[in-house]
Amino acid sequence: MASFEIIGKLKVKGNTQVVSDKFSKRDLVLVTDDQYPQFFSLQLTQDKCALLDQYNVGDDMKISFNLRGREWTAPDGVVKYFNTLEAWRLERSASAHAAAGNHSNLSPSAPEEVISSSAANDDLPF
Repeated sequence: MASFEIIGKLKVKGNTQVVSDKFSKRDLVLVTDDQYPQFFSLQLTQDKCALLDQYNVGDDMKISFNLRGREWTAPDGVVKYFNTLEAWRLERSASAHAAAGNHSNLSPSAPEEVISSSAANDDLPF
């Protein structure tokens, strides 16, 4: 399963929704500090819903999440596909944007998969 991290500012802090006796979820929106800001809707589930309690709209955050996808067949037989960004770790980071350095605001969380732009430029012949 793919695991990623994103750095941004908390834009929307949703309430916990109890979907059934065995499932609850909580939505949040994070906006990046890019030239063209991106808005990412993420979801916390089950016991992870409480992680958002200690954060306020406007807080700088780094969020670790998994990309999940599923297939669903509607009653009329039409097959639909859904993607979810399922957050599993939230970190407060007043210097989150500075810590990103040359990295994109959205990156794989495994360090060996992240290449900084300065390291990539070291191989250039000029």
